[in-house]
Amino acid sequence: MKFGWNGALPAPGIRTIRDMRGVLANPRCPASGPLYYMYRDLARSAADRRWLADQQLRYDITVIPPFDLCGEYVKTKGHYHPADPAGIGYPELYDVTEGRALFLIQSRTLDDVILIGAETGARIVVPPGYGHITINPLPDATLVLANLVSTAFESEYGEYETLHGAAYYVMNDGRIIRNRHYPAVPKVRHVAAVRGRDAIGRASTGTIYSLIGDRDALSFLNEPENHPDVFTGLIKG
Repeated sequence: MKFGWNGALPAPGIRTIRDMRGVLANPRCPASGPLYYMYRDLARSAADRRWLADQQLRYDITVIPPFDLCGEYVKTKGHYHPADPAGIGYPELYDVTEGRALFLIQSRTLDDVILIGAETGARIVVPPGYGHITINPLPDATLVLANLVSTAFESEYGEYETLHGAAYYVMNDGRIIRNRHYPAVPKVRHVAAVRGRDAIGRASTGTIYSLIGDRDALSFLNEPENHPDVFTGLIKG
């Protein structure tokens, strides 16, 4: 069983430091090589794969080994999600399956920036209208994430690339440094992930994979306009 996954694993997509250089706090960082690994469109059975396809959903695993990016914690590149047909941005659902994560999420209007600390077993939602990066803050442990997301859109990386990363850089000495390429942005709001609840607020001890087959629990990923309670309930200000 690899990364807590007992199904087939395809070859991963690999994000290298070269791919990431433009979004780093130090774009001249001389480090090189693979940075993190993305296993897309996973399913443990043919029935699960059919259900996910019918619901326009995808289950992925991302593996982020520890790495020092010249003083910055290792992180994902960062992206936004576009709006759905109702004009509401598509959300995304995450499990932290190994390690500890920091989710740095920011509203597209740049009036809210949130840093969410999430331990193993935590579940969080990236709400509509927010972009996000994920950070591994542990120097000696790999971060493994699982996510469920709609297949009705493609992620938008352009704004993160143009502005050289997220609104803030999270450094491994504890500093949170504002990205000077952004206009004025608010201070970071620190939030703890809600534990022990599923996507619609019910008590839960399972992983997000256990929600596959439950359309009621996951319909918010394609119809966020019908489930505003999901986003207010899982992120506390």
